Amino acid sequence: MSTTTQCPACGTRFKVTQAQLAAYHGMVRCGHCHAAFNAIENRSSTDTSPQLALPIVLEDVTPQMAPPEAETVLDLTEELPGNQPGRYRHQANHLEQPERKRRTWTWVAGSVPLLALLLGQATYVFRVELAAHLPGLKPALAGACVKLHCSVPLPRNVDLISIESSDLETDPAQPGVITLSVTLRNHASYAQEYPNLELTLTDTSDTPVGRRILRPGEYLKDPADEKNGLAGNRENSIRLAIDASGLRAAGYRLFLAY
Repeated sequence: MSTTTQCPACGTRFKVTQAQLAAYHGMVRCGHCHAAFNAIENRSSTDTSPQLALPIVLEDVTPQMAPPEAETVLDLTEELPGNQPGRYRHQANHLEQPERKRRTWTWVAGSVPLLALLLGQATYVFRVELAAHLPGLKPALAGACVKLHCSVPLPRNVDLISIESSDLETDPAQPGVITLSVTLRNHASYAQEYPNLELTLTDTSDTPVGRRILRPGEYLKDPADEKNGLAGNRENSIRLAIDASGLRAAGYRLFLAY
């Protein structure tokens, strides 16, 4: 008949028989930590693997004398499953995992508001570009700007708008009136705000004699054109009469600006 004993020093359990216990008065040496102990006094009530018969170091040690430490003992390696110190350490690490998970979720929970704030700031700063490239977002951006007291204007990239052609001519039927004809082109793939036209009239020596900044509301016939902007990859021809009486204009310069 066999029983289970447990080393009081390291907690390792072994299978021993009654014959082995009686042979040396129950004194044995743990094959794991080499500690000598009384197997009878340290019997274990839990037998996790009754089918496993394991060897154990049996020494001729009387209760009055501790076994000499210099003796060669058998190195026991077949402890009962689940009782190795190494496995205890693995279980301890396993018990720490919920704490690590809790800290991870705490970090994530704290990062979410920060990320949302950064995303909101980026959306505010680049709202014009987002509305230009993603027109479907413009209503939502405009709605948010109502609360933030901002606006979502059309893009203003003057480098992507050009004067394709221009002409300035007098009107024989109206002395002193000149007619400015301009064709603007938007090279961007999205609609842009119409620019201001800076018109400078010059005399025969190319000296400026008059200057006027023409705003979109002045040179566009339809107010809806100003609101919708100059469509992407499109042209628009403009024709505007200007009173230049008494200026003796012989030439002109025309620039775009916002």
